[in-house]
Amino acid sequence: MLDPSSSEEETDEILEEERKVVAAPKVGGARVSPSRTSESSVGLQPSRSSNVRPSSPSPSVASEKEKEDLEKMQREEEERKKRLQLYVFVMRCIAYPFNAKQPTDMARRQQKISKQQLQTVKERFQSFLNGDTQIVADEAFINAVQSYYEVFLKSDRVSRMVQSGGCSAADSREVFKKHIEKRVRSLPEIDGLSKETVLSSWIAKFDTIYRGEEDPRKHQQRMTASAASELILSKDQLYEMFQGILGIKKFEHQLLYNACQLDNPDEQAAQIRRELDGRLQMADQIARGGKFPRFVSREMEAMYIEELKSSVNLLMANLESMPVSKGGEFKLQKLKRGHNTSIIDMGQEDENQLSKSDVVLSFTLEVVIMEVQGLKSLAPNRIVYCTMEVEGGQKLQTDQAEASKPTWGTQGDFTTTHPLPAVKVKLFTESTGVLALEDKELGRVVLHPTPNSPKQAELHKMTVSKGCPDSDLKIKLAVRMDKPQNMKHCGYLWAIGKNVWKRWKKRFFVLVQVSQYTFAMCSYREKKAEPVELLQLDGYTVDYTDPQPGLDGGRTFFNAVKEGDTVIFASDDEQDRILWVQAMYRATGQSHKPVPPTQVQKLNAKGGTAPQLDAPISQFYADRAQKHGMDEFISANPCSFDHASLFEMLQRLTLDHRLNDSYSCLGWFSPGQVFVLDEYCARNGVRGCHRHLCYLRDLLERAENGAMIDPTLLHYSFAFCASHVHGNRPDGIGTVSVDEKERFEGIKDRLRVLLENQITHFRYCFPFGRPEGALKATLSLLERVLMKDIVTPVPQEEVKNVIRKCLEQAALVNYQRLSEYAKVEVEKNQKDHRDPENVGRLVTPAKKLEDTIRLAELVIEVLQQNEEHHAEAFAWWSDLMVEHAETFLSLYAVDMDAALEVQPPDSWDSFPLFQLLNDFLRVDYNLCNGKFHKHLQDLYAPLVVRYVDLMESSIAQSIHRGFERETWEPVKSLTSNLPIVNLPKVPNVAVPVNLPSFSTPAWMTAMSDTDNGSGTSEDLFWKLDALQTFIRDLHWPEEEFGKHLETRLKLMSSDMIESCVKRTRAAFEAKLQRSSRTADFRVPQSICTMFNVMVDARAQSAKLCAMELGQERQYHSQIDNLIEETVKEMITLLVAKFVVILESVLAKLSRYDEGTLFSSFLSFTVKAASKYVDVPKPGMDVADSYVTFVRHSQDMLRDKVNEEMYIERLFDQWYTSTMNLLGTWLTDRMDLQLHVYQLKILIRIVKKKYRDFRLQGVLDSTLNSKMYDTVRNRLMLEEATASVREGGMQGISMKDSDTED
Repeated sequence: MLDPSSSEEETDEILEEERKVVAAPKVGGARVSPSRTSESSVGLQPSRSSNVRPSSPSPSVASEKEKEDLEKMQREEEERKKRLQLYVFVMRCIAYPFNAKQPTDMARRQQKISKQQLQTVKERFQSFLNGDTQIVADEAFINAVQSYYEVFLKSDRVSRMVQSGGCSAADSREVFKKHIEKRVRSLPEIDGLSKETVLSSWIAKFDTIYRGEEDPRKHQQRMTASAASELILSKDQLYEMFQGILGIKKFEHQLLYNACQLDNPDEQAAQIRRELDGRLQMADQIARGGKFPRFVSREMEAMYIEELKSSVNLLMANLESMPVSKGGEFKLQKLKRGHNTSIIDMGQEDENQLSKSDVVLSFTLEVVIMEVQGLKSLAPNRIVYCTMEVEGGQKLQTDQAEASKPTWGTQGDFTTTHPLPAVKVKLFTESTGVLALEDKELGRVVLHPTPNSPKQAELHKMTVSKGCPDSDLKIKLAVRMDKPQNMKHCGYLWAIGKNVWKRWKKRFFVLVQVSQYTFAMCSYREKKAEPVELLQLDGYTVDYTDPQPGLDGGRTFFNAVKEGDTVIFASDDEQDRILWVQAMYRATGQSHKPVPPTQVQKLNAKGGTAPQLDAPISQFYADRAQKHGMDEFISANPCSFDHASLFEMLQRLTLDHRLNDSYSCLGWFSPGQVFVLDEYCARNGVRGCHRHLCYLRDLLERAENGAMIDPTLLHYSFAFCASHVHGNRPDGIGTVSVDEKERFEGIKDRLRVLLENQITHFRYCFPFGRPEGALKATLSLLERVLMKDIVTPVPQEEVKNVIRKCLEQAALVNYQRLSEYAKVEVEKNQKDHRDPENVGRLVTPAKKLEDTIRLAELVIEVLQQNEEHHAEAFAWWSDLMVEHAETFLSLYAVDMDAALEVQPPDSWDSFPLFQLLNDFLRVDYNLCNGKFHKHLQDLYAPLVVRYVDLMESSIAQSIHRGFERETWEPVKSLTSNLPIVNLPKVPNVAVPVNLPSFSTPAWMTAMSDTDNGSGTSEDLFWKLDALQTFIRDLHWPEEEFGKHLETRLKLMSSDMIESCVKRTRAAFEAKLQRSSRTADFRVPQSICTMFNVMVDARAQSAKLCAMELGQERQYHSQIDNLIEETVKEMITLLVAKFVVILESVLAKLSRYDEGTLFSSFLSFTVKAASKYVDVPKPGMDVADSYVTFVRHSQDMLRDKVNEEMYIERLFDQWYTSTMNLLGTWLTDRMDLQLHVYQLKILIRIVKKKYRDFRLQGVLDSTLNSKMYDTVRNRLMLEEATASVREGGMQGISMKDSDTED
């Protein structure tokens, strides 16, 4: 039968190739061997017909090149033959497995990313970041993708992982997921939107970007198909896979498949039985000849023979447990082995003979009745039907039909145990008579089918019943009798034997398989379930024989021979004989393969190429395979091969194939490959230790060449070999050869070197913690490799020392690569920004510092990645990871120190470097106040102290110079022209805030509308605040020094503010002394500014001078008291100024006092003159000017001073003091009557003052004081007197003030 996977086209191809072989020309009269065909036809030989030339007359004439080519061709031919032979063994393992099955519990491997795919993914993410996609995303997601793109996708470590074949799409997705989890967790909470929803949304967007424009449905289908191929493969898929692995052409596979009869389970089971028998014989030969492998102990030689025999016995048991079926199932069904268990022990033929009851056959028959012909005597409408039965079973009936059309097509199914059953079919018609009890039988037919009978429907003549006029009744029916799975062949044979079938007679024989190792030749009679006689074929040898004289009957002969017995069989044709001999050859398990006489004749014939017509199809394929040179591979005895070396080659080629497929396998075989390799080892006796040693060697070679190999896989194989070599196998002590032990020690050393190298380069061998768990497994495997034997655990200190050494080296490797990367980055930036300035900056201290800061960022990034991706693997050795980080930082410290040494003195550009490193180190529990951190503090503590000293001196100088030049104009008018103040740079949190000159800072924009203090005071407060903020943002890790800095700055701020307050107070007093003493005085802007300086000083002192400690708090309270006292003094000085101005007004009024010379003279002059002209009377100018002064001063203070409390206090004192002055002045004139002019002025001043201060919010209790009542009453009295005496006040009255608001 053809290979089910073959096609008609392939068959045509085979025939075409044969024609080419037949037509091959002869060279130099020599005939071309059938096995030597051209490469263009079947690919078996290097091409020789295309380049025909006579052979060289002598070897010495051939050139060296021709010799090399010839040797190369010979090597290639040997390799090809070796692979073909190996493929034959592999095919048989696939065709009939009885030891292994495809594992279903293996982890599914992900599709790996190729270089091209990685480039495509990069382009897709770049397109998204450029805004070229339709994916809607917020800024947070874009930032996350940008970071992922820069850190992961563009990393050279990822490129290296892709090159090693260990990077899958799942890896990149997991890295992104881990990358965004921290980001999302740090986002603020949003009502109605959980962070899990954000995470899933981001992952979905990531998948969309990663997939690009691909149709997700196609992607899903492809993934489903790939997943299926990764799990379970069919036989055809396995054949195809190993054709690719071993480089076998499809045509060669077809030839081998058909010639080996791989679709015939009986042939395969027989082949296995022959192989196992050969292995037992080989074990006996080794035992007799003493040709043992070298073992570590002489006692193991006997044990070795026992191992060989027990392994064969185990295979026999496995084969015996296989169901007697068509084979091909990968699952093994355990069946009871009945009486013949001991048959497994070859060489023992005991009394466990088969009985007739052991042979049980069950047949299924299908009887299909089609139609009846020749039914003419019945009326057309008469009803007819048929019944059918297998003798001894139930009876079935067809549907009813009319006599004019007796067709049915009805099928009846029967089961029987008779190899020669009797099938009866009867035709009935319904009786029309009233008294008839039964229907009338018209005819019947009795058939005796066999499994070899034709399956199609045929016409059979029926035996007509009495009284039926239709004598030529025929019925068309088909009887199909199936062949039970345990029946291997059947048919009629002539036979004669010594113990059974003692008469030469034709009988019906059935070859029955009772179990995998037990077959019986049984003869049956009709309608009998048990055999008449049977012959158990154990130990018999079957072969073709010549016709026997004296035996009449039968044309072609064969026999079955055993010591003391010979049974002769004969069949009626050659093809039947060949089929019988083949079936019995499989059953006996004999090593000799019978060759039919027709084939022998054909081989001896010169030009016989046409196959015999009476030969079976299997013989035809065998002949074709022989013609193509395949016969030597098919007929080769598997026991004569070195399967250890063959398997080594098979496993190596399979691993190459696996590592080059589309899966990120990390060295793991696929389930189908594991299945074939397991089956090959079991069937051909490959030692497990040899298998795993070869596997380890192959994996190590590839890992050393950069391939990604799963350390867990290495661990499994290493553990197996270690337990074997150290005699601690789970299945008991086994033999250990010297070769295995030496190879194991060599591999152990290589493995240790590899593992130490991987741990040293853990950032590059396991980038971003991928593959997941690989680094942890590597550490675990290293611990196993360091063990002296399989039982004694290695001391933890020894493991720790090895890992410590690796991590010390890792720190050096990581820092060297990081430095190289930083240099490359710098050079790239210089190329991107080529300008003359850059050339000069290459070696400047500033450039060196800039590079050191960039390197610090990279160092921090590396340490963060180590913590994020590798810390879990080193959880048992966390202290070593801390040491590694310190070593890594110490290497950086060398470059950092060198960069800081070349910085100019009193340069503060390096503070951002401290902040960058300190902000990272202080939050790391392990590195905080570690070796590097303390070194960093020691380096920067003098700088900080020096910086604070200089700042203190600079601020003090700026106060001195600033107040000397101070104009006391508010800041609003100074923002465009501030004094230049040379200060050192004051770094802020992340970047330095440069203050080479005091330009407009950001705070002035916010404060410009409030007219705060003067430029000098604002400059002072801002500098103090900036200095404290800078020192605070340093987050000095050592608590004592940090507290010292804070205390010093607070005390410095107190001193500076105190100085500012005192200078302002002095300036205030000087300003008032220089100003006018008359009502022309206007409160200047500078006076308000000085008040505002006090306001700001009080506010800033609360922030700049406050500390928790008692002493400093006391110091701060002194500053507050100083400010408060100074403000009181300034208010007192200003009120005194206002009092002086009022005194000047009252002094003018004093000239009109009654009884003074000036008053008399003035009154007389006015009276005398008024008689002749209209003399103007003294006006209200004095009162109006004073009122204007008061109102202007009130408005200015109210508008410009920012502290309401100070204004209220000032107005209260102003009102009280001036009112007291008025009261005192009037009291001094108690005995004098006021001049009308004095009265009018005073009424105007008092009335306006009362109203204006009331409008400014002075409380009534203050307004309506006793002094005010006294002044008011006096003025009202004087007003009444003047009204009587002078005849009126021209509308000026004190009463108005009572009603006016």
